[in-house]
Amino acid sequence: MRTYLECIPCFFKQAIEAGRLLTGNEIIHKELIDDLAGLIPKFSLDSTPPEMAYHISKMVKVRFGDRDLYKQIKENSNKMALELYPELKKKVEKSDDRLLAAVEIAIAGNVIDYGAKNSLNIDEEIEKLFRQEFYDIGKTIFQYENFRKDLNAAKQVLYLADNAGEVVFDRVLIEEFCREKEVIYVVRESPIINDALMKDAYDCGMDKVAKVISSGTGSPGTILKYCSKEFTEIFKNAGFIISKGQGNYEALSNIRKEIYFLLRAKCPVIARHAGAEVGDMVLKKG
Repeated sequence: MRTYLECIPCFFKQAIEAGRLLTGNEIIHKELIDDLAGLIPKFSLDSTPPEMAYHISKMVKVRFGDRDLYKQIKENSNKMALELYPELKKKVEKSDDRLLAAVEIAIAGNVIDYGAKNSLNIDEEIEKLFRQEFYDIGKTIFQYENFRKDLNAAKQVLYLADNAGEVVFDRVLIEEFCREKEVIYVVRESPIINDALMKDAYDCGMDKVAKVISSGTGSPGTILKYCSKEFTEIFKNAGFIISKGQGNYEALSNIRKEIYFLLRAKCPVIARHAGAEVGDMVLKKG
């Protein structure tokens, strides 16, 4: 997915938030905005939004060093999600269609997204998961039967992670098929926003149900040209890929490969691109 003009204000919001996590000094916040303003004219709209976010992260690191700004936020998200885990499992066990329930739970976890936190209230959306109204959330693009069929035929699943905390919701889905298939779960190599790292995957117990690897890069989305050779080879040979979240959708939706995208459409631009409505659950084969 290319970058649209509506994406540019979000880049500035991201830079301001990073600055506020680092310091309360508004002069430095203004300097970060000035630095970003210098990058924007050099950035092609043909590039994906995660590429710009990647360069914003590099810009911040040049000034402040390689710090995990969202470390505490991610730890809190992991803790919250693990506390929900028993109830999430009960929802699957009580469902007439366990896989469908697990898919919906995995997508529900995609609200834990501080890169788009102004679009949906995280606490409110998680609370909906435990009320019937959650299942009334829009599903304009929800290709579940195709997903089930292709998943049943797959021997291996490559699962591209999104955010910390969300890992627990992914685990609930993976536990529905990991006994019959090899599952490879892919996290970021280095800190970027609240995206999941190796530590988050292990803290959330993902290593118990899948082989956890890194994409080899710290971009907020699987930007293949920045990924390691090891990962790109695995990606190239993968027969069944699940891609979680908006960042991965932005980075991979134009790739000529069959990928199932699972996300909540939290942004009008992404919703429009996916053919969905803002707030929808999206399950779409790319």
